[in-house]
Amino acid sequence: MRLQTAIQNAYQKLKNNNIISALLDSELLMANVINKSREYILLNSNHKISKKDFNYFQKLVNQRSKGKPIAYLTNKKFFWKYEFLVDKNVLIPRPDTEIIIEQVLKIYKNKNKINFLDIGFGSGCILISILKEREDFKATGVDISNHALKICKINAYKLGVKNRVKLFNSDIDKFSLGKYDLIISNPPYIKNLDFKYLKKDIIDFEPKLALDGGLDGISEIRKVIKKSSELIKNGGRLILEIAYNQKNEVKRLLKRNGFYINLVAKDLANNDRCIISTKIEE
Repeated sequence: MRLQTAIQNAYQKLKNNNIISALLDSELLMANVINKSREYILLNSNHKISKKDFNYFQKLVNQRSKGKPIAYLTNKKFFWKYEFLVDKNVLIPRPDTEIIIEQVLKIYKNKNKINFLDIGFGSGCILISILKEREDFKATGVDISNHALKICKINAYKLGVKNRVKLFNSDIDKFSLGKYDLIISNPPYIKNLDFKYLKKDIIDFEPKLALDGGLDGISEIRKVIKKSSELIKNGGRLILEIAYNQKNEVKRLLKRNGFYINLVAKDLANNDRCIISTKIEE
């Protein structure tokens, strides 16, 4: 069978199962199966596919038709400027989270040798992207998930930053190592009651541990802010990703823990997404 025919059939199946990006997904899955770029597939659509590859492609298409995200089927996701290994045990990196990296690079454009902490590093996409941009920065990461630790280590090795990062498998409550110039975190911030509104490909496949913000959506944020106030140097920055409707509550928590609010940055959809604050008192 030709690539074009296989992709066309897959497209129809995904479309019939209400997958919005049906054609793109079919092309990406095929690219993954035959280990070529999407561009190669578009330019060589008359090439034949082997029976073995076709069977594997069919299997992936079936899983995608049930809502399994592309990133978990291909085990990779592009974020910032780099490709990261991901699997079902870590959250899939989102474009909105790149705002954290933009803010860090803006704030520290004239500073060297920053030592920063990433709380809940997941795949390591934020921490590693920052280290790739600034060769004089060093990072520490803490995550409650042992699976995340393994994935992040692989990504740090693949992207050549493993010598500048220390990773710990721990609940942030039990972590007390070091004092940091900067702390970043994209903590779980979805309310329990809002889980039913999440898209099927998120709620059915992404790790609940990385999404669940408790009853009010800010139980993990509360922990991160409290612990950050102990782990951060005076004058150090805390950059937090938040849900679109959490700005006022998180601002209150920050002020209560000795932080001054510098800025609330908006995401691509113009929602409040990221709070930048500075530690001003012990």
